[in-house]
Amino acid sequence: MSILVDGSTRVICQGITGASGAFHTRGCLDYGTQLVGGVTPGKGGQQDANGLPVFDTVADAVEATGATASMSFVPPRFAAASILEAAEAGIELVCAITEGIPVQDMIRTKEQMADHPGTRLIGPNCPGIITPGRHVGGEGPASIFEGGCKIGIMPGYINTAKEDASSGKAVGIISRSGTLTYEAVWQTSSLGIGQTTCIGIGGDPVKGLNFIDLLSMFNDDPETDGVVMIGEIGGSDETLAGEWIRDNMNKPVAAFIAGRTAPPGKRMGHAGAIIGGADDTASAKMEALEACGVRVSESPATLGSCMAEALGLDVLSA
Repeated sequence: MSILVDGSTRVICQGITGASGAFHTRGCLDYGTQLVGGVTPGKGGQQDANGLPVFDTVADAVEATGATASMSFVPPRFAAASILEAAEAGIELVCAITEGIPVQDMIRTKEQMADHPGTRLIGPNCPGIITPGRHVGGEGPASIFEGGCKIGIMPGYINTAKEDASSGKAVGIISRSGTLTYEAVWQTSSLGIGQTTCIGIGGDPVKGLNFIDLLSMFNDDPETDGVVMIGEIGGSDETLAGEWIRDNMNKPVAAFIAGRTAPPGKRMGHAGAIIGGADDTASAKMEALEACGVRVSESPATLGSCMAEALGLDVLSA
């Protein structure tokens, strides 16, 4: 099984005629995602470069295509409004890929989304979400998959469905870092471990679904055998997640915290990655997670082996 998306999910792209929207729409289609159309105001009635219908509004797209999910590449100035437009149109899952949305815009958006409890948000400033499909042909980037769903910018070919995993095990992956999401996927796949669903939650201080939301979903998913959680400096999300794991999680969790050498008070890459106090440091978060029973990797290079050990697999033969 999976969480949030699967092969039946129907997806639209907001900002489909822009350079990024067009490029990643093609990538999602190539992976096998049911991407059924897109939205660019003023271009309704046209087709994009892939032959998909373009609509002026999300409401029009939902009515015509039955879409339940959206990925947004709308420019930062208008991106928060695009999230609310999708929610008002009844979209169930919005993946806001856009980087650089003003924090004040996201604060207002989060408040207004309380009026749309049927809509979940991933991001912004994130790589998106992928539920791997079965490998049916090709190798490397030319691989062909079916039955999966990729929404966003993740490289799909490095993912492994549980049915294709030599260990018979699959994990969920949750990460604040896009690049480390891919690293965790590659390492687990290389060790014969599949993935049920991988979610990059983004590095902004105000965002949608967070660690605890997704840990709860993976905990309830019968096909997910464990979870890889990748955090970073700044905020208390990882520490709170550790407490939730200690009190609620019945599956093994392996974690890594990025930013051990970051100086206090200096933002490091992500808008939310800034040490504001002693509890925000990578070392403090690692200690807190270990105290809650989470297996913590000292290096991103050992994420996969750390997860394999947590699952009780022989790393040398996995």
